[in-house]
Amino acid sequence: MSDSAEDPILIWGAGAIGGILGAYFARAGQSVHMVDVVEDHVASMRGEGLSIEGPVEAFQQRLTADTPASLQGQFRRVVLAVKAHHTASALDQLLPHLQDDGFVVSAQNGLNEKLIAGRIGQERTLGCFVNFGADWLGPGRILYGNRAAVALGELDGSGSERLKEMHTLFRLVEPDGVMTDNIWGYLWGKLGYGALLFATALTPESMADAMDSAKHRDVYASLGSEVMRLAAVEGVEPIGFNGFDPVAFATGDRAGIGKSLNAMVTHNRQTAKTHSGIYRDLAVRKRKTEVDAQMGVMIDIGHRHGIPTPAIGRLCELIHDIENARREQSMTLLDEMLKSCN
Repeated sequence: MSDSAEDPILIWGAGAIGGILGAYFARAGQSVHMVDVVEDHVASMRGEGLSIEGPVEAFQQRLTADTPASLQGQFRRVVLAVKAHHTASALDQLLPHLQDDGFVVSAQNGLNEKLIAGRIGQERTLGCFVNFGADWLGPGRILYGNRAAVALGELDGSGSERLKEMHTLFRLVEPDGVMTDNIWGYLWGKLGYGALLFATALTPESMADAMDSAKHRDVYASLGSEVMRLAAVEGVEPIGFNGFDPVAFATGDRAGIGKSLNAMVTHNRQTAKTHSGIYRDLAVRKRKTEVDAQMGVMIDIGHRHGIPTPAIGRLCELIHDIENARREQSMTLLDEMLKSCN
C-alpha cells in the first residue's frame, strides 16, 4: 500500500462518508487530498482541521483540501463520495484530475458504479459499500454515529492488487471491512435497506421509531420485496447486513420480514445517528434527496422488465412532495403508503 506524498488519495466529497474516510486515512499517515464544494468546509479542513465527533471516536484532523475550482494535479486513486444525484456532474469535474492509469472508488449509495463504468470503463471502476452512520453537521464537523458493514469489490467479481490496496485502507476506518466477489449483492442489499430508510424519512420520527410502527409493517415489507424482486431479475443475489434479510423480503416470508425489521430497529437504536441522511436533506438542509438516483432507478428497471413497483412509485411521489413543500413530514404519509402496498 502506497503512502507516499507523491501518490495521494483524492477524496471527492468531504461530507459524511468522505469526511470520515479522509480523516481516518490521514491520521494513519496516508497522504490525502480532499475536495468539496462548500468553501467554509474546505477552509475548516485546511485550518483547525476536520472534527470527527460522536461515540465511535472523537478527534481533529487537519487535511489538505480544495474546492473543484482550485484543485490542481492528477491522482491515481480517487474516492468518489458525493450524493448519488451529483455523480455525473462530479465526474465531469474530477476526470481531468484522474491519471491515465487511475481508478475511481464509488463510496456512495445506489448503483453509481454503472454510471462511472459507463464513463471510464469497468477496468477503472472499483465498487464499494459503506453502511456506517455519519452526518455532516456543519463546516469542519462530522458526526460518526456508529460502526457498520463495509465492503469493496471489483465489478466483475475478480481479485486485484488495487482491491487489496483499497481494502487495507478502508480497514483503517472499519477493521471488519471485507473484500467481496459479489459487490453488486451488497449494493442491491443496501438499496433494499435504503427503500425502508426513505420511508422513515417521510416522518419526523427516528429511523428506529418509524420502522418499529406495527401499523406500517406492510409498507416496509412491500418496499423491500419490490427491490429484491428487481434484484432477482437483474441476476443479482443481494447480501444482508446489519439486520436486513434479503431472502425474507424476496420470498415474502412475513415472519422473516418481521424478524428482520426488529433487528434493524435494534441496530438503529444503538447509534448516535438517529435519523437518516434523507431525513436531514428534507428537514434540516432543505435540499433535494437521492430519491431519483436510488429509488427512481428502481422504477426504470421495473419498467424494463415489466415488473410493477407501486410502493416504490408512491414513495418517490411523496418524497418529491416534501422536497417541493407540498407536504410536511408526518406519520400520516406512511398511512398514504399503505394504500400502495401489495
